[in-house]
Amino acid sequence: MNKIIVAIDGFSSCGKSTMAKELAGEVGYVYVDSGAMYRAVSLFSIQKGWITETAINADELKKNIESIHIDFKTNAEGKSETYLNGENVETDIRSLEVANGASRVSTLGFVRHELVRQQQLMGLKKGIVMDGRDIGTVVFPQAELKIFVTATPEIRAQRRLDEMAAKGEKANFEEVLANVKERDERDQNREESPLRKADDAVVLDNSYLTREEQNNLLRTLFNKKTY
Repeated sequence: MNKIIVAIDGFSSCGKSTMAKELAGEVGYVYVDSGAMYRAVSLFSIQKGWITETAINADELKKNIESIHIDFKTNAEGKSETYLNGENVETDIRSLEVANGASRVSTLGFVRHELVRQQQLMGLKKGIVMDGRDIGTVVFPQAELKIFVTATPEIRAQRRLDEMAAKGEKANFEEVLANVKERDERDQNREESPLRKADDAVVLDNSYLTREEQNNLLRTLFNKKTY
């Protein structure tokens, strides 16, 4: 079996991370959640008071960006967790506040450049699955398998609402749907590495697919590239 890089891009709350994690676990690859990396930068900035509801102190963040080190470690259950400067922040980065902040800091060129640098170092040996917004277009344009995932905004909002409810977080559908649409707009129209489908990416609309159907499709695509 040839080792490859699998790049999974797409809109928020499409289940990119879930499918990437499951594929990586099944084939013995390293899973890298690029979205978690931007969330970690967002969390760091919130903790430092550099992000408010109306502004980002980009100057302070830029001065300190090289001191932000993000890594992924597998826990006892075999799941990848996010570490920020040596601290496990997997739970902390999953709030709506941090998610919204991540979408905002991701528009800053110096943030993207630093995280892309860290991501590319992770991929030197191949054998990785990475998901995000610009993996197949910017981080790994040479990736052997590129997937672009999409689903309707309403379905994605309901998925996120269910995920938040499972964690005991309170939110309403209209609020979450508005956040989904706002992030879509921001991701697709930012100046730095906007969200778009790579020319050679396979589109996967999972609006009405079961997880099993989705994973079977993904594994078939993977097998075609590795055997």
